Amino acid sequence: MWMDHRAKQEVGVINSTKHKVLESVGGIMSVEMQPPKLMWIKQNLPDTWKRAKHFFDLPDFLSWRATNSLVRNMCSVVGKWSYLATSVTQMGWDKSFFHLVGLEDLACDDFFKIGHEVQTPGSPCGSGLSHEAALELGLLGGTPVGASLIDAHAGALGCLGCCPADLKQLPRLENRLVLIAGTSTCHIVCSQQPVSVPGVWGPYLSVVVPGMWSNEGGQSSSGNLLDFVTSGHAAFADVKKKATERGIHMFVYLNEHINKMATKLNKPASCLTENLHIWPDFHGNRSPVADPDLCGMVSGLRLSATEDDLALLYLATIQALAYSTSHIVSEMEKYGHKIDVLYMCGGLSKNDLYVQTHADVLDRPMILPDVQDPVMLGAAMLGACASGAWESLMVTFLLN
Repeated sequence: MWMDHRAKQEVGVINSTKHKVLESVGGIMSVEMQPPKLMWIKQNLPDTWKRAKHFFDLPDFLSWRATNSLVRNMCSVVGKWSYLATSVTQMGWDKSFFHLVGLEDLACDDFFKIGHEVQTPGSPCGSGLSHEAALELGLLGGTPVGASLIDAHAGALGCLGCCPADLKQLPRLENRLVLIAGTSTCHIVCSQQPVSVPGVWGPYLSVVVPGMWSNEGGQSSSGNLLDFVTSGHAAFADVKKKATERGIHMFVYLNEHINKMATKLNKPASCLTENLHIWPDFHGNRSPVADPDLCGMVSGLRLSATEDDLALLYLATIQALAYSTSHIVSEMEKYGHKIDVLYMCGGLSKNDLYVQTHADVLDRPMILPDVQDPVMLGAAMLGACASGAWESLMVTFLLN
């Protein structure tokens, strides 16, 4: 799983090499990427390593289950596996990197175990849905399947083309940033030319929009952090019970409670936490500090555990995540990006307080696509492209 950080020692070895592949991941490889995880498996599960015929990212595993095709998608291998794409004509694995970090056996047979053939997202995968998969899914054999995207990138694809009717002029594509906010949060921006941002993944070519580069910032724990800080509070059970009795999510209940507190004190809700502050890196910092060993911090606690205290802790955590996003965006802009508008999708986009706090802290318009699930929309766009309904993913994107 991406959130597994047990390969910290292995990623330290990788980063100590200063190999050129690190230039495409912000200078520092994340413990959440696949090379350190592969090193960990080889060193700690040698029998499993010897028996393994292939190693897949989840999107590619699902494509294989659907089509029996071993083709890998560009998004996964470039973004998480160290596959280099420096131009449309210069793409491939770097054997020297795999030899340097002790994974030389993966380079055998033209990298057969991890992907000797790579396709851009939306390209037809194999011969379409296999007979076996078609029976399992109740669909027709041969149904086109598009080469996949990582879920966050599918969300970016599903968001970026949305244009609200009340916005007079939508900024250029490269001036839009998408927050895919769920258990963790990914911050994806595209550009016409490669932009290197220290501590931010990328620049990656054609992993979201064909022919465009992208950078990806992120927070290893966001929705997960909100669950963690609230579920461990003494008032959690009582608040959860009250929310359940009303048939609403606990966060909706807390949002309402925060508004009541603000009204009672006659002050903006954002100022309720003026004496309570949180550093949100409870699971390390993915970007831009890029340090998996960083820890979280809470400053301003008192000997009180009321419903009000839980609401303030929840609010302070949302604010901390928003300021962390602001840090990521400021670094992106420092090195060449210009962000004029924000999009958000994922579970946290359904939390009004979370969305509004981010819009306020970053001082930019926030667009929420009027679709049930932009991630699924992005995946559907891949299928539409693979089916021939549109001649290319770029056309699919423009018609979204």
